[in-house]
Amino acid sequence: MATLKDLSKKKELLTGGHRACAGCGATIVARQVMLASDKPIVVVAATGCLEVTTTIFPYSAWNVPFLHNAFENAAATLSGVTAAYEALKKKGKIKDDINFVAFGGDGGTYDIGLQSLSGAMERGHNLLYVCYNNQAYMNTGVQRSSATARAAHTTTEPAGKVKPGKDRFPKDLTGIMAAHNIPYVGQSVIGMVNNDLIKKAEKAFSINGPKFLNVFQPCRLGWAYKPEETLELGRLAADTCIWPLYEVVDGVWKLTYKPREKKPVTDFMFKQERFRHLKKPENKHIIDEIQNEVDRRWEELRKRCGDM
Repeated sequence: MATLKDLSKKKELLTGGHRACAGCGATIVARQVMLASDKPIVVVAATGCLEVTTTIFPYSAWNVPFLHNAFENAAATLSGVTAAYEALKKKGKIKDDINFVAFGGDGGTYDIGLQSLSGAMERGHNLLYVCYNNQAYMNTGVQRSSATARAAHTTTEPAGKVKPGKDRFPKDLTGIMAAHNIPYVGQSVIGMVNNDLIKKAEKAFSINGPKFLNVFQPCRLGWAYKPEETLELGRLAADTCIWPLYEVVDGVWKLTYKPREKKPVTDFMFKQERFRHLKKPENKHIIDEIQNEVDRRWEELRKRCGDM
């Protein structure tokens, strides 16, 4: 694990001057993942917040070879890039060892990119796929995705008189990736003082074969909170166990963070305007439902990780 001193001396591979929102977590995810690599990096990014804010023609914030593709095929595109690299290396035309990473939002990963992602994982390409999960299609107007939280307000499933936001819980994509029996799967969040994300990215880059990181990423625009609270919300997601931190290495499940005091889900939710309707007394039963489901999933994960 590189020390903070070591990391501070590394060249920034994502420059300032991009057009992401103040307090955006996606650029933090990209910077930290790339800092974890001790080899040159090639990046593929699906259409989404990270891509559109960093590559507005004729400018680019990327100090690495960068390829943009459609919403749904980042993993397929990077599969082709890695195959070309391996062929050129066999011919002696490339000598450097290179790390390959794809970035995609939850819309392009959980939903319309799932087939592409599953195929890349099943075929065994030596790449790392990173989902920066902000729980909606933020770039195109805050539409709900299958990663969107239960009862969250979105433009396509709004909170109002008919229904109080999204009526389903998010699907477990990290578990779906673990079911592919790939060498490494991790779940992380920005803001942890133990550098959880960088540690997991370092481990992923050190492993040969397909790797997947699902990173919970607060979104100031879609979640509606104060920009300076991004990292705090990341920590609260872990401390409430709404977003547990764990990894699966060669099929072995392991918790990488266990809160000293598990906080109630409202500590996380009530800092965001997308959940403000849940403060009404008539919606308390929804809060109870969410808390019960978070508790159930947490206990199930603890059992899988041998923490009971």
